[in-house]
Amino acid sequence: MTLWFAEDSFTPEERELLSHHVTDPDGPVFGLVNLPEVVKGALFARYSRTPKSLKRLFLDEFADIASQGRLGDVGVAHAEQIYERIFLEYGDDSVAQLGGVHLACEQASQLLCKQLEWGRLAAYLEQSTRYIPYDDKPGGRYRYAIPPEIEGTSLRERYVSVMDEAFSLYAKWLEPMQAFFRERHPKDPADPDGVYRATIRAKACDTLRGMLPAATRSNVGIYATGQSYEQLLLRLRAHPLAEMRDYADLMLRELRKVIPAFLVRVDAADRGVAWSDYLAETALRTSQVTGEILRSAGVTPAERAEVTLTDFDPEGEAKVVAAAMYAVSDLPDDQLRALVGEMPVEERSRILEAYVGSRHNRRHKPGRAFERTDYRFDILCDYGAFRDLQRHRMLTIEWQPLSTAHGVERPAAIDEAGAGKDWDRVMNSCASLSEHLAADGLAEAAQYAVPMAYRIRFVLQLNAREAVHLCELRSSPQGHPAYRRIAQEMARAIGETAGHTGIASAMTFVDHSDVDLERLDAERRTAAKRVAAEAAQASDGA
Repeated sequence: MTLWFAEDSFTPEERELLSHHVTDPDGPVFGLVNLPEVVKGALFARYSRTPKSLKRLFLDEFADIASQGRLGDVGVAHAEQIYERIFLEYGDDSVAQLGGVHLACEQASQLLCKQLEWGRLAAYLEQSTRYIPYDDKPGGRYRYAIPPEIEGTSLRERYVSVMDEAFSLYAKWLEPMQAFFRERHPKDPADPDGVYRATIRAKACDTLRGMLPAATRSNVGIYATGQSYEQLLLRLRAHPLAEMRDYADLMLRELRKVIPAFLVRVDAADRGVAWSDYLAETALRTSQVTGEILRSAGVTPAERAEVTLTDFDPEGEAKVVAAAMYAVSDLPDDQLRALVGEMPVEERSRILEAYVGSRHNRRHKPGRAFERTDYRFDILCDYGAFRDLQRHRMLTIEWQPLSTAHGVERPAAIDEAGAGKDWDRVMNSCASLSEHLAADGLAEAAQYAVPMAYRIRFVLQLNAREAVHLCELRSSPQGHPAYRRIAQEMARAIGETAGHTGIASAMTFVDHSDVDLERLDAERRTAAKRVAAEAAQASDGA
């Protein structure tokens, strides 16, 4: 190594202790292991207030308990004192970014899943209705949530009856729909049986998932920092639906077993409670005032296409070119912008082409200059597709309440396979239930009864860099047909409606092909990787 680093000096006893908690006792780069999250966070928080190295800081201020052999409790009390002083006394929120937790959130309705996945600064992994059949009955009942708002009312019995029927009709068609697709798409002899079965099952689940209501339960895995969890809990505690608020209490209880010091403000009357009250009050008042004004104006929704580009900057592409030049020049931003404004189109194109380069796969993404312009799309699609698009976090997304007002997305295979009558039965009975709940003053809870085939309106606002990522990822052949169509239309609108042809041409991996078995190629690639890994393992063993 050609780099020189000053070395800490440790006694043999200190080095032994460090070996349990850092991945390299000697080097300048190392990971922390076998330490509570609050200790890791407090150690990093102290970085800004001490000239010591992290290892020396640990030994001097946190290792007293470790020296007594209780490694799992290293410095917890001291770390929590640091947090109390910095986090509460000084209001330094950044320290809450220094510790994280993997949290399993299970049996959450689709409505709750979308609230859990609202935050940008967290990682989520959600159980997929595309690949997991919902025909089982854990605990003796189908996997759907019953909103607490209807418990103890006469509506509960009807709700359970309608939900049970929806799930039973979904389950009834799982095998016939797979048989339909097996007949339409016979197995290629070259494909392993597992690849073919998984592809056909995914296609059947894709087609039938519209019958599942928003009450359908899923499991969500979250990894987030203390700060992100705090923001999530404050929002959930302000939500009008009881499931969200009750789930927030469950999450807070479990998170406090891991990172208690990070979450002291959540239920403090003058901190988190006041914050949640503010969120609830502003949401309610905005809804009331908006409703009054729209009713007075007598405005009804105008017809719109599935995807509408509602706002963009006509000069956006020129601004991206100027931004691409900025980091490799010595000119001020406004001077570059003026210069690009006078450039011939050919020169702009040369700069943009150089900046984008030769992209060999969709993971080769253009740089931050593409963040210089953005697009705002109004989208009306089925709730199932919305759920997938909602998980994109580096953008702004707002959605309207789920209802039956915008109609249903109906896959052609439903009628072709003979499932149309049962499909209509589910759509109609669920719609009737949802409308009944809304008429009884339970408009928020009415969303649970709406099947995923019903459309929801939402807005996506994103910069060109995120647009490249979203449009390429969601148009890929293994994607669901509904959101593939949306991604394709978004890319088209950027090039044709906005006139940003250079940005659109940078979207090299937007796939406009028609695909019958969306998952087939992906399953083939997975199988090939598995075979290669097994062969390599066998070779190593030999």
